[in-house]
Amino acid sequence: MTRIDRLMTTSRPWPADAGLETAMIFLEGLDLPQFASFVLLDDTAGRAALTRWFEGFVDLARAGGTGFVLDTATWRANMGWAAAFGLDEAGIRRVNEEAVAFAKAFRAMHETVALPILINGVIGPAGDGYRIDHALSVDAAAALHRPQIEALAGAGVDLVSAVTMTCSAETIGIARAAHEAGVPHILSFTVETDGRLPSGQPLQEALSEVEAATGGSALFYMVNCAHPSHFADQLFGPMQGRIGGIRANASRLSHAELDALTDLDDGNPVEFGEDYAEMAAHLPGLRLIGGCCGSDHRHVAAACAHLHQMA
Repeated sequence: MTRIDRLMTTSRPWPADAGLETAMIFLEGLDLPQFASFVLLDDTAGRAALTRWFEGFVDLARAGGTGFVLDTATWRANMGWAAAFGLDEAGIRRVNEEAVAFAKAFRAMHETVALPILINGVIGPAGDGYRIDHALSVDAAAALHRPQIEALAGAGVDLVSAVTMTCSAETIGIARAAHEAGVPHILSFTVETDGRLPSGQPLQEALSEVEAATGGSALFYMVNCAHPSHFADQLFGPMQGRIGGIRANASRLSHAELDALTDLDDGNPVEFGEDYAEMAAHLPGLRLIGGCCGSDHRHVAAACAHLHQMA
């Protein structure tokens, strides 16, 4: 049985990590230009910080008797952001390959038969994760994201995940490029405080549109980078059974408010876990849990404590 098979048939959701970028900036005091975590791979201190970060979540998986979903540090490593880092296509491919190599080395140190570690190639939007600067067509999105997806697949990830997606068209383009590359994929939207995508589209409508346009190619869908209070009531609808992951923000603030913060808003970890328990009761296909901005090991531990007890 493959690692993905084990994830898809689990009775206990596997943990992923939490708000990597916010943790590295606010908790570790590291500089992430343009919110890009792949720069941490450039030196010993950055790699050590990543290792410490992920080891804490491996401990949660071990304690819960589950596997672990290990993200690559590649959310900004696509062609939409290449120019900001002085990279060409070859450079983007190299960054992604290096991130997978780091993840593979980490897995080799920690994986056991009882604790499978699935390497998840992370894909972010071509623009800002909170707003739409330039809307891409499906074809343009597929072309823009193809180099990263091909690099991740070629380097040997188990799957790729498009996260913090702001509109349907770019998400469909990523799914098509992933399908062409032969790599399993997860698709995840972010929403505003009203439960709608930054494009203004309701969550269930966006999920249905992507499902129809891609022939249901995704393993499942997720919601990330929003507080549960922003989207919990939007989980109900025709696509409810296809939502398999939640990676919420710790903070109740809007995206615009989070952008303006100079200090970390880590919310309430206990409440975070309770929110996950309530959402999980309505998501029969829930396979993956983690966090996003402002969350850390405490938040995911609280979610695991509820959901592993429920299983």
